[in-house]
Amino acid sequence: MPIVTLLTDSGQRDHYVAAIRAKIFSVNPGLRVVDITHQIVTCDIGHAAYVLRSVFRDFPKGTVHLTGVDAVGNRGGGFLAMQLEDHFFVGADNGVLSLISEKPPQQVVELNTIAPVVSTFPEKEILAPAAAKLASGVALTDLGRPMTNWVRMTDRQVKATKKNILGHVIRVDHYGNLITNIQKDVFDLLSKGKVYTIQFGGEKLKRILANYNMTDQGECFVLFNSQGLLEVGIYKGNAAELLGLSVDSPVNVIFEE
Repeated sequence: MPIVTLLTDSGQRDHYVAAIRAKIFSVNPGLRVVDITHQIVTCDIGHAAYVLRSVFRDFPKGTVHLTGVDAVGNRGGGFLAMQLEDHFFVGADNGVLSLISEKPPQQVVELNTIAPVVSTFPEKEILAPAAAKLASGVALTDLGRPMTNWVRMTDRQVKATKKNILGHVIRVDHYGNLITNIQKDVFDLLSKGKVYTIQFGGEKLKRILANYNMTDQGECFVLFNSQGLLEVGIYKGNAAELLGLSVDSPVNVIFEE
């Protein structure tokens, strides 16, 4: 059964999510709609990109992902549909989809160019029909004209040398864990045969755990999470609150020669 996922900043208190789902079902009631989350911080492009990047590959190839975050966008902004890593995405042309993969998209088209609709609720009136049509087998190129220029953003990059890796917290998750942009493959490459110290806030740790439960309650830890990103936490505690760290806080891995 074809799948359409929903990722929005609409929350759960109003009618918005139900209206998006209803529009999809009005196009094809046989589609399966899966909610990723509707609790993205309002208009937070970085939050939306992190969540979508972390999960979209877990769905079957061919899945259609509707991204309704900051969907109204800026004055003059448009909407697009994209094929990327054999998945399909629809959303506002606001940069979110440029942050979810390092691979180039296979195809990109501009939506809402054929009989354009002016709407204060583009998630329902523009993105939902496009997502439903894609999931129903309509070709991407039938939804709009090809695009070569769309909003592209770049993530904050780590600074890596033979002596250290300087990264930053890019997300504080529901548990208060601090997720950084330091990737495991970079660490593995630079740390071979070296002693290292991981510094953040006033803490210095010399061991990376394999799992959360390998330390005592209340103890600080670092590990590589399921996304392959270095994560700082306090076992059964809130690291962000207790360490006083947040998004953009630096995390430094220092190698001893």
